[in-house]
Amino acid sequence: MSGTPDDGPTPPDLAVGQVLRERRVITAEDITAFADLAGDRGRHHLPDQGRAMAHGLLTASLATKIGGRLNFIARRMGWEFLRPVWSGDTITAEVTVRALHEVRSGTGVEFDIEILNQDGETVLRGDSSGVIRG
Repeated sequence: MSGTPDDGPTPPDLAVGQVLRERRVITAEDITAFADLAGDRGRHHLPDQGRAMAHGLLTASLATKIGGRLNFIARRMGWEFLRPVWSGDTITAEVTVRALHEVRSGTGVEFDIEILNQDGETVLRGDSSGVIRG
């Protein structure tokens, strides 16, 4: 790791039960950019009384930012979308290390994922497993 501010824990620094967090305000511009990238321009992602509903995968992508800091290569992801996220909402991803184990290519990792809105309500729950290459 280079020591830049975006660097997170490396496998020897990770521990079962450790929680990694990332926070972001979802903007209307984020939703529009994701709609353009994904090609998903469903009516429910258009402004409703001044707000637009974020795509579920846009919401889930906050957890992948943590994975990126770890150089985590996901092999499996599962998501349960529980509540909508609207433009202007602040969401926080809490990624908990569930398991660590040695694999031929590095460190096998399993994560539990919860994303909460600014009111502390869970908007997304999920999990992921994969590897951090050695």
